[in-house]
Amino acid sequence: MISSVRGEVIAIGLDHAVVEVGGVGLAVQATPNTLATLRRGQQARLATALVVREDSLTLFGFTDDEQRDVFGLLQSVAGIGPRMALATLAVLDPDALATALIQGDVKALTRVPGIGPKVAQRMVLELKDKVVAPASAPALVPQRSGGDPRREQVVEALVGLGFAARPAEAAVDNALDGAADADAGALLRAALATLGRAR
Repeated sequence: MISSVRGEVIAIGLDHAVVEVGGVGLAVQATPNTLATLRRGQQARLATALVVREDSLTLFGFTDDEQRDVFGLLQSVAGIGPRMALATLAVLDPDALATALIQGDVKALTRVPGIGPKVAQRMVLELKDKVVAPASAPALVPQRSGGDPRREQVVEALVGLGFAARPAEAAVDNALDGAADADAGALLRAALATLGRAR
């Protein structure tokens, strides 16, 4: 198993990066948050998991070993393959995922594209005893500022675009601070601008 790669980042795409290792360019599938930590032309280290299929070898990359381990754990649930596991980590970081599983928060889990209520309930049943509650669990439960429907709408849109929940919420809160009377479309544009600067 290829457990990590280290080398120069020679390309960054929407869903992958190419890391040159020993003269070979390795395509590594990753979440938007992981890709945002990389810079073309700079050295990077990614924890990785190699998924072997009859017709393909696919390398998935993560910012740390914890994310890689959670990626493997998610695939132990029937109906969750590597793509859906990666999508889950794009929406929920390991701490937020652990909190959702322990609290049985099916609604949070179904925010992941492709995960419906039945699969979410199966995840809770099979994984809640296999994860450790984060020390700051209360702070990881998504908070909605005053129940503002615009905030909820824009956060959901950003998550649908592949951004993780916490950065999306922070970007929307920042946009609301700067333009409290803006409509949802303007807030979405402002939040995307903030997230774009963070890349």
